[in-house]
Amino acid sequence: MENEKHYNLVPSIGGSFSYAWRKIFDKSFLPLLLAVIIVGILNGPNYTWKTDGDLGMGFLLLFPAIVFGLAYALLFLPIVKWGEKFMFLSAMRDEKPDLKQLFEGFRSNYLNIVLANLIMWALIGLGLVMLIIPGIIIACRLAFVPYLVVDKNLDPMQAVERSWQLTKGHGWKVFWMAIISFFIGIAGLIVFFVGVIVSIMWIHGAFATLYQSVINEKEEENPIPILGVNEA
Repeated sequence: MENEKHYNLVPSIGGSFSYAWRKIFDKSFLPLLLAVIIVGILNGPNYTWKTDGDLGMGFLLLFPAIVFGLAYALLFLPIVKWGEKFMFLSAMRDEKPDLKQLFEGFRSNYLNIVLANLIMWALIGLGLVMLIIPGIIIACRLAFVPYLVVDKNLDPMQAVERSWQLTKGHGWKVFWMAIISFFIGIAGLIVFFVGVIVSIMWIHGAFATLYQSVINEKEEENPIPILGVNEA
């Protein structure tokens, strides 16, 4: 239980960003940097298709790419993106992140990640259709779903319900952190490639820190074991 001193954090916006900034430049900088670069590459470039005015031929050419793109976006990318979140969570806990965590979901938690991602974005999309604001609220309240699936091995509906419980009273923190993250990203763009990568690392670390600090606050009486932390 020696490492618990590192997670005695009060959920706050400034505290999350400050703690994350220190941690990403600690012992874990290189694996976190590589993780962000790998996930960025796997996100892939955007392709422009030219139909030359022949919509029928253009559709025939484009349809396989659309099918492949959807399958890639729904069945592959969530695994590595949520694995990336788990790496940052490990770093914020002073554990050593491992690049194997990027792909661990394919072996141990694949179906839960895919289904949870679909459910989460379906709920957010439904909320956005309902005059946008409900979608923003849902997105903030479900911000912890990826962490709960990869960290606590919860099934999709359990993760949705637990995220909703955990973010009660913290929805505005998630919202303002998202706004701040947008401007951090803009600042990163100003200093080009290196700045963008560091910005992404900082944002990932801040949200992982907020998740861990909320876990500390709300699970003292009824804890869910945290892998690698609550071990004797």
